[in-house]
Amino acid sequence: MNKITGEIDRETDGRAARWQAHRTARHEELLKLARKAVHKLGPQVSMEDIANHAKTSKPVYYRYFGDKEGLRQALSAMVINDFRERVIAAGLAKEDEISALHAMVSSYLELAANSPNLYFFVTSAPRCADDESAGALSTFFEEASSLMSERLLKLYDQRATSATLELWPRAALGMVRAAGEQWLRQPDSANKPALPSLAEELTNWLAYGIASTRTPKTC
Repeated sequence: MNKITGEIDRETDGRAARWQAHRTARHEELLKLARKAVHKLGPQVSMEDIANHAKTSKPVYYRYFGDKEGLRQALSAMVINDFRERVIAAGLAKEDEISALHAMVSSYLELAANSPNLYFFVTSAPRCADDESAGALSTFFEEASSLMSERLLKLYDQRATSATLELWPRAALGMVRAAGEQWLRQPDSANKPALPSLAEELTNWLAYGIASTRTPKTC
């Protein structure tokens, strides 16, 4: 190899690597700024509002994300992965099956309640097959379903059917999401349950059914 050519190639490769690192860092920075903008301004925030809040211009966001849908997908993937890590970690931290279920429900509700604006920005739009966030959501559901199936099998002393193990976790996730979203939309009033009460009630429904008067162990 020509010594001069080799040095030029290494210099070019190094410059390309530094540029890629810069783009990656800037991409993450713009996502975090967009997350703060949505949290403050609401789920219907415009690209112009996001750019202004980030103290930059719309062309910068278009350059990194293509359009608002591209930004939504990237931000959704970030938020969903955050949900997945925290909800799964909450479930794994508890040895008792009911406590694990309660911890997962509580964690999900807490994350959503921390920023309803961001939650609805992420969840309101339909997803297509090549949506970046669709893969993150699928991974979240698969991991949560697997953990819930494992806990369910232990809770019912190996008597849970294969259909129950496969279908119940998805049904449970759907119920928690639907109830949680309705709860988030409710105006504050004496009739609106506090988060701990809702988490306990949902856990009770999931574990024992709505006709049961049993109280789940949440410690």
